[in-house]
Amino acid sequence: MNFPDGIIPTDFQKDQGFLLSTSGSTGKPVFVYCDAMGAIRRLEAFVRTLKAYGGTWNTSKTCLIIDDDPQSVEYTTFTGSLIPFLQRFFPLKNIKYLPLTKKPEDVMDELNRFQPEFLSSDPDMLRKLATLKNKGMGKKITPNMVFSGGAMLDQYTRKYVEHAFACPLRDIYGTTEAGPIAFECIEGEYYHVHSDLVLLEILDDHYTQVSSGTPGHPVITQLYGHGTPIIRYTGIEDIIATFHGTTHCGITTDLIHPIQGRKTDVFTFADGSTMSPLQVTGIPAKTMEKHETYVIRQFQIIQHTHTEIEVVLVIDPQLGEKKSSVQQLLKELQQEFTDHIGHGVTVIITQTKEIEPEKRSDYVQVAKSFVKPPSVRKNT
Repeated sequence: MNFPDGIIPTDFQKDQGFLLSTSGSTGKPVFVYCDAMGAIRRLEAFVRTLKAYGGTWNTSKTCLIIDDDPQSVEYTTFTGSLIPFLQRFFPLKNIKYLPLTKKPEDVMDELNRFQPEFLSSDPDMLRKLATLKNKGMGKKITPNMVFSGGAMLDQYTRKYVEHAFACPLRDIYGTTEAGPIAFECIEGEYYHVHSDLVLLEILDDHYTQVSSGTPGHPVITQLYGHGTPIIRYTGIEDIIATFHGTTHCGITTDLIHPIQGRKTDVFTFADGSTMSPLQVTGIPAKTMEKHETYVIRQFQIIQHTHTEIEVVLVIDPQLGEKKSSVQQLLKELQQEFTDHIGHGVTVIITQTKEIEPEKRSDYVQVAKSFVKPPSVRKNT
């Protein structure tokens, strides 16, 4: 209703800024304006994160597989801000950009020629590349670290990618509206907040601040830029908990626990209780590690009713496991999911050749529920 003039300061020149839009994966696409300085600050967060992981922006060979839509935050940050200016003085041949729309096989060919030290993309693309790596492609691709961002990272994808590329994977957390928010500590387990870029509050359904370690909903205030003001923004439906402690890496910003998925993804049971899907998304990885196989290429957990959850699997036929071994794996998976979920829920294991991505985005939602949560917060 207020777009476009009602979401910017009166002195903001739209033709000198960047219009960004979210993917709409929650069903609520959002448009915001970002100015040049705001784009530079977002780039600064990337440089800071790379440094925390042992790299440097102007020397480390880094490949970013990004959304090449002109209204995406990645396109704006890495093509419309500081890097084009810096390329006038520094060649920056160490940074390579590839579009997410490129075929994974073609991406692997380019990565094999470039041989990046750092590789970054969303979980879906990383999972596809890991599958190709497991099949023997990209023998020269040996990164020091892989970054994931843009979608919820589940433990299966993390372990699958780490196993394929034989290096750690670290998660980067941010949104189109609020920009960079946090990045996973190099030690793992916790995330460092970009405290100079955003003010992050964690509130409950009644907009009251929760205590440390208690899950709540993020409320974001952006501390930079002259585009659309982001002030106590509640439109991010993730579940987050703060951590009042320290890490040993030397970074002293605020800390949060790993992001626990979107509220609309929470599983809801007949008695009104709920469960974060991240409590069970690690089961496939742990079960496959136990059986010393990575035969499951991809999976999706779907709650159809209060008492029925389906686990959809894509089995890789080229890894050569015996049918009896796969059946034993599936039987154990079903038991593990049943034991962990409880609540009298029936768990059904099904197989498919391909899991279709969401219609409003390009990635597969790892966990989804068709059961409405007991309370729904109104976005303002």
